[in-house]
Amino acid sequence: QVQLVESGGSSVEVGGSLKLTCTASGSISGFTGMSWYRQAPGKTRDLVATAFSSGSTHYVRAVKGRFTISRDNLNRVIHLQMNNLKPEDTAVYYCNADYGAFERFEIWGQGTQVTVSS
Repeated sequence: QVQLVESGGSSVEVGGSLKLTCTASGSISGFTGMSWYRQAPGKTRDLVATAFSSGSTHYVRAVKGRFTISRDNLNRVIHLQMNNLKPEDTAVYYCNADYGAFERFEIWGQGTQVTVSS
């Protein structure tokens, strides 16, 4: 099974930028969606953005205009460029891959911590 490894998490000040990378151990071209989720302390794990195999992308309202997801099937990576970071962006960020025609399967990375301080 393909494994996902996140990197790039760090501590940054309000208004700063970070770029997260998710590297897959195998091909990602067959995955329907490659997504970033995040989980803040005491909260649920929520979707942030998705890059679909079709080339389209989806962002939740809270990050639209500030975050950009990109998918590179050739190099088996996805990125999340995060600009104008806010304290509420503080969370563990997880990479996710989903696939399956009739039943949905998922693969998760181990997460990377992003901390935004004022």
